[in-house]
Amino acid sequence: MPDRPAGAVAAGAPAATAAAPSSRAGLRTRARGMPRRRTDRASPGSALLWLGPALLLIGGVVVLPAVELVRASLSRFSITGLRLGDAGTRNYTAVLQHPMLGTVVLNTVIWVVAVVALTVVISLAVAQFLTKDFWGRTVVRWAVIVPWAASLVITAKTFVMIYDFYYGTLNLLLGTVGLGPVDFLGSDAWIMASMVLVGVFVSIPFTSYVFVAGLNATPTEVYEAARVDGAGPFQTWWRITLPLLRPALLVAVVLNIINVFNSFPIIYVLNDRNPGFAHDTTITFMYKLAFKSAEKDVGMSAAAGVFNVLLILVVVVVYLRFTRWREESA
Repeated sequence: MPDRPAGAVAAGAPAATAAAPSSRAGLRTRARGMPRRRTDRASPGSALLWLGPALLLIGGVVVLPAVELVRASLSRFSITGLRLGDAGTRNYTAVLQHPMLGTVVLNTVIWVVAVVALTVVISLAVAQFLTKDFWGRTVVRWAVIVPWAASLVITAKTFVMIYDFYYGTLNLLLGTVGLGPVDFLGSDAWIMASMVLVGVFVSIPFTSYVFVAGLNATPTEVYEAARVDGAGPFQTWWRITLPLLRPALLVAVVLNIINVFNSFPIIYVLNDRNPGFAHDTTITFMYKLAFKSAEKDVGMSAAAGVFNVLLILVVVVVYLRFTRWREESA
């Protein structure tokens, strides 16, 4: 192939450099002619129209009852529930000076810690089992969710019959092995453990399914890499599964703290036959102050309800701060 003359190259160079600016100018001209991409922003009126039903629901279900609770805690009521006037902070003082308040708070701490801790530990094992591939897994998953779908009152009444001193199934089983009957719902040594068992029973289904969702979202490549590196089952679970389950664990613990803390049917149904407040938590303590105690004071009950809300908020915030501190330190 003959060589290109040097003059031709020199002559062609300015033409090429001159063409470049013109092409860039053409691109700018075409860009100016193209329509710009619009960012669709909803007007405040349109956003309020879409959010209005949810805001009304929150206002009617959360905000309005909270305002009425605070208003009732600052009021005096007759024994029939009629408002008699303002009470100032006397209801709060009466609740703080109640002789059984310390016992009720201690019962609440034991109830929440025991139920949540046992629920999380057992649910982790149940979730690991439910993610395995075995015959009849669908039926087992349906059976696990039944206690959560059933009414808490029905479940508590069922356990009342199971725990019954004379005709309960549990005491009949103890009698067959030569053990005497146990007063599960009347003995100070057994009543809290009996309530905790029911609380764990009804909390396992929801918590297990939260962990199942977390396990299903874990990529299988991570486990394959761990097996290639020679990690054992416990190391894989401790170093991979548990850290990857942290978001699901956080959701499960927070929701269980709130649900167990406010669990009224289980404690009330199982502990209804016992007088006084010796085995009550803050939620049943609040109810009994208004309807089933010597005080029969709606104002005191409302003040106890305000304390109850503040206590659960403090517990949740402390737990969230603790988990955030753990993540930052890790």
